[in-house]
Amino acid sequence: MSAVPNAALPNELAATRPTTPRYALYFAPPAQSALWRLGSAVLGYDAETGTDAPPLPLRRFDAARWREITAEPRRYGFHGTLKAPFRLAPGRSEDELRAACAGFAENRAGFASPGVKLASIGRFLALRLAAPSAALDRLAAGTVAALDDFRAPMSEAEREKRLRAPLTPRQQEYLARWGYPYVLDDFRFHMTLTGTLDDDERALAEAELAEHFAASGADGPLIVREIALYRQEAGPFRLIARFPFGS
Repeated sequence: MSAVPNAALPNELAATRPTTPRYALYFAPPAQSALWRLGSAVLGYDAETGTDAPPLPLRRFDAARWREITAEPRRYGFHGTLKAPFRLAPGRSEDELRAACAGFAENRAGFASPGVKLASIGRFLALRLAAPSAALDRLAAGTVAALDDFRAPMSEAEREKRLRAPLTPRQQEYLARWGYPYVLDDFRFHMTLTGTLDDDERALAEAELAEHFAASGADGPLIVREIALYRQEAGPFRLIARFPFGS
């Protein structure tokens, strides 16, 4: 396990201040990998250091508009969700959560999943797996279940916000049980790159990102050897610890 030292937050993101910290369990590529460098550059934020990332050299957008396009995913840092953001349950501490994450990771083995590809998901762009990965689905399901005792119940406002989206009956059941509708059979691994866009701008952004992805070297297999704990306390989510698998 390796903790990440504190660093100054980008001023643009420091306005988001939850009353209590939120945590999330994510897949985060290694900090020196081509995939991490690409994702951080797209968002303009490195969640490992908590600082701005070197920006993409854009051909179709000016820098200000690109910051607007990526503002929503930048709040969360580059990642693939395993267990969605939550606040700690009463009586639980971050130290206990870290210990549980370490114990969970220690009993798992690393694996390789198919690489990722650029795709539209509804009105936003993301990286998705090129082919299904049962191992990654099992990891996400295990993370959701094993660490759910640390999740505080949703507030009514949070529940109402989730229910504004069109959810299937099963997703409504998942929301009530796990605090998030897109888990287990409805889990689809992805790494978000933009906010919602209209058709024309999404086509431009897809062409822009396709060029950078092709030149990045980030199209190899997805090697999963650890889970990452992110925390949001003042500003965007930060990667605060990585928990390597034990076998």
